[in-house]
Amino acid sequence: MFFKQVQQHGDNFSYIVADKNSGEAAIVDSSFNTGKLMQILKENNLVLKYVINTHGHSDHVAGNAELRSMSNVKIFAYKYSRARFDIGLDDGDRIHVGKVPIKVIYTPGHTKDSISLLIGKKKLITGDTLFVGECGRTDLPSGSSEDLFNSLFNKILQLYDNIEVYPGHDYGKKRFSTIGEEKKSNYTLQPRTLEDFIKFMNEP
Repeated sequence: MFFKQVQQHGDNFSYIVADKNSGEAAIVDSSFNTGKLMQILKENNLVLKYVINTHGHSDHVAGNAELRSMSNVKIFAYKYSRARFDIGLDDGDRIHVGKVPIKVIYTPGHTKDSISLLIGKKKLITGDTLFVGECGRTDLPSGSSEDLFNSLFNKILQLYDNIEVYPGHDYGKKRFSTIGEEKKSNYTLQPRTLEDFIKFMNEP
């Protein structure tokens, strides 16, 4: 498997996931600098097949139209996303990039269309649901602290501690972490009731 975290404009991350044997590749969150992403694909003899959006905010989908015009690619997003897409995804769906499996985990809260992507068994792209040392904000349209509580505590934190966490932005002390590390050090993930978490997220 080929996996690369790509620093984009500002603090955004895009990701390239590929099967080295077949040469098929997917970009997760196209963001702004598509030229940089296409150069990496070219350097590694990879052909873009899919673009997958963790959610529909413009800083994550800005390059979708350009990538579609450059290549015969399909855009994936959660089935009720307001962003333009070709194939709608649901919780538990699986995408195969060559032989590399990607499992869709529906993780709303930051937005109603937020998903996380489990790549194989060891890497989790969390978009703006979970960052290194932080979690996503819920005060934007379609955000929900109750949904985020469920996504974090009942979905992401139920995965194995050794799974690596790859966020949508470079907000932490390092570029990626693990679920186990976040359980120990991320102040937003300290044990709270739902009511306490909602109050916590609404603090100024």
